[in-house]
Amino acid sequence: MAQPGKEYFSSRFGAIMALAGSAVGLGNIWRFPYLVGENGGAAFIVVYLVACVVLALPIFLAESIIGRRGGSSAAGSIRNLSGNSRKWKLFGLCTMVTPILILSYYSVVGGWSVDYLIRSVGLQFSGDIDTHAMFGDFISAPWEPLFMHTIFMVMTALIILFGVKNGIEKFSKITMPALMLLIIAVVVYGFTMPGAKAGIEYLLKPDFSKLTAKAVAAAMGQAFFSMSLGVGCILTYSSYVSKKDNLVRNGMATFVADFGFAMLAGFAVMPVVFAAGFSAAEGPGLVFETIPYIFSKMGADTPVISAVISILFFLALLMAALTSSISMLEIGVAYYCKDRKISRRRATILMTGVIWALGVLCTLSFGALADFKIFGLTVFSLFDTITANWLMPFGGMMFSMFVAYTMRREDVWDELTNGGTCNTRIFNIIYYSLKYIAPFGILVIFITNLIQI
Repeated sequence: MAQPGKEYFSSRFGAIMALAGSAVGLGNIWRFPYLVGENGGAAFIVVYLVACVVLALPIFLAESIIGRRGGSSAAGSIRNLSGNSRKWKLFGLCTMVTPILILSYYSVVGGWSVDYLIRSVGLQFSGDIDTHAMFGDFISAPWEPLFMHTIFMVMTALIILFGVKNGIEKFSKITMPALMLLIIAVVVYGFTMPGAKAGIEYLLKPDFSKLTAKAVAAAMGQAFFSMSLGVGCILTYSSYVSKKDNLVRNGMATFVADFGFAMLAGFAVMPVVFAAGFSAAEGPGLVFETIPYIFSKMGADTPVISAVISILFFLALLMAALTSSISMLEIGVAYYCKDRKISRRRATILMTGVIWALGVLCTLSFGALADFKIFGLTVFSLFDTITANWLMPFGGMMFSMFVAYTMRREDVWDELTNGGTCNTRIFNIIYYSLKYIAPFGILVIFITNLIQI
């Protein structure tokens, strides 16, 4: 039964689009292709797929169970369901740290998409251009990337200010279908480029001899990153999901969307990488160097079509970034609104300000603070490494153990089966996966990461 005055998604489709939007974002379109390039191609994808099915999907369901059963913010739901346990209350509050760190550098990349959208409108991707130099000059500039980071954070905050139904849900329902169509269009064009076959084979023919311990850890970490797990995004969004919705179906739909978008992004980028002669291990700038290359080649023969598709692609990239950024910002906003009883407006301004300030350090990591390093890493790389390799898996482990060892089994049953009306045959598989397999798998991630230090 719906609680009076509580916000909910208006439909199952809206809930799935919001959940998928949280999962599908720069983690798929920006991060996945360059990780594939750095870690051996198809072999990395195989490990990533296994990690998604064995680890990510059960933990997605764990967050969904906590969120819908607790009916509050991430911290509030954990407090409500743990019987006010002190240690779990502390963990609940710590759930806000990870999304703050992620969004602080994620917004920097979001700002890159804003800039490249503007460049597309200005017809800068035409003729014979050095996309590598263009990107390097931009991110190392003192003010422009900082300004774009600010614009991106303001856009994220404005969507959050409109609330769950009129902000998060409406935005996700429009952008997700549009994003799929636009990525498919780029994939089709990329396949027609001379030399693209090598890029396609790179994604489809695994060479397990290239698979290292580092690549395995990166693939498992990417499973958490791309599905927004261990952060509280799924937990927070699930508190807005109707009691009538099937959580397993929502999880499967999100998993299919997430993996499908990741593969589409790979097929959009890798054929072009090989056709253009770029290195597959180019790093975080891969998408911002290869995609403009496509448009520069198109512009030589069809400048109008090139300009239109360029604008649409970077608009889609920006939308994908926003669908994930709003989910991360909503975690802190939900806490202050539900637990601290302050207005959505004040909560949004507070959280945006904190994240923006940390984002300034991240964007300057490519310029003025490039030589400032902690453990040999820039601030941008440090936040990325800590969150993807350590904090997100840790959060996932804690969520899975909370459901399996702290929540009452009958409550877990009630949420996962909607009172015994669905998913009864697979309940034990999911429950014991959370109890034994997921914690063990995450322990493997930690051990592997420790070995790499």
